[in-house]
Amino acid sequence: MSDFPFSEEQLMLRDMVRDFVNAEIKPRGQEIDQQERIPDDLIQKIKDLGLLGAAFPPEYGGGGFGEVGYCLMQEEIGRGCLSTATFIGAHESIGANAIFLGGTEELKRKYLVPLAEGKYIGAFALTEVLAGSDSFNLRTRARREGDEWVINGEKMWITNGGIADVVSLFARTEKGITGFVVETKMPGFHAGPPEKKMGIRGSVTNPITLENVRVPASNMIGEDGRGFLIAMKTLDAGRLGLGAACLGASKEMLELSTRYAKERKQFDVPIAQFEAIQFMLADMATQVYAMESMVYRTAFIYDQGKPISRQSATVKLFVSEGLCKVVDMAVQIHGGMGYSREMPIERFYRDARINRIFEGTNEIQRVVIAREVLKKNGKLI
Repeated sequence: MSDFPFSEEQLMLRDMVRDFVNAEIKPRGQEIDQQERIPDDLIQKIKDLGLLGAAFPPEYGGGGFGEVGYCLMQEEIGRGCLSTATFIGAHESIGANAIFLGGTEELKRKYLVPLAEGKYIGAFALTEVLAGSDSFNLRTRARREGDEWVINGEKMWITNGGIADVVSLFARTEKGITGFVVETKMPGFHAGPPEKKMGIRGSVTNPITLENVRVPASNMIGEDGRGFLIAMKTLDAGRLGLGAACLGASKEMLELSTRYAKERKQFDVPIAQFEAIQFMLADMATQVYAMESMVYRTAFIYDQGKPISRQSATVKLFVSEGLCKVVDMAVQIHGGMGYSREMPIERFYRDARINRIFEGTNEIQRVVIAREVLKKNGKLI
């Protein structure tokens, strides 16, 4: 990746995370999947390394590495375990980032700093039964009573919902959709049992119920009725981080497949000598090159403070579908071993599928992209 102007500090972060992943996460990937949770001691190590606030400025308890640094970090985490990457992403890229993007200075000092320092675990609550892709159709309600907001409603598919201390939650007020910081210890906040999922099993996903949860008025994120814009801007960054994790997983699949193709013999020769295998490796490498270019080009644009709604939608669409193609070829190259739980290929295959659904389905990403294409008559640069 020498073509990208990464700073020395960003490269040091990448190398540090890579060493951590190789030593601490990869050896426990199967354990995380089988136990359907990330062990507390591993979460503590992630906190101690400062990975839960790497993207944020130092004045808010972060590492100051920006979105580019965050993507470098998530790429390496994605190489080891997509459940762990999802846990970090829900905390940092959307849960805490909603406060960073829309919160007052007081709110940032109160919540963003401990979130970035790893003292709190964060989550992001937008999705409901009737408000998934149609995220504007929220039923959760917040009404003002004096110096408090009283929130009632239900959320579903909330990543980190059962382990979070703080949730950036969106509800409908008389003026429209509004964001609030809700502490999970507040009376009336209930997280339901974790969902049983096909993939990313180690990432805890819960429904949430709010029964007359009283939130201080100062915990509003942004302005009353302007929360939808904050939620969408937050998800722009979330989709970019998701793309970085998919990129890392794709690189891992390519490296494992290349190594296996050189070692596995059929007809007395390594299968790497067969054109069919070579073509799959070539397609995987081409996919990874395009994914990497797209992710970091968009991350650099984001760190310049420019809008990236269409670009992040493009990243999410292309890279999530790219990972599914890459991991499918990895299974094919590994044959029976790729289908066996003895190797991580099978786990990555299951973990890959969700990326085309959460953070906005790929169908919605196509809508976002198409609208801008039509708006600019196809001239996007």
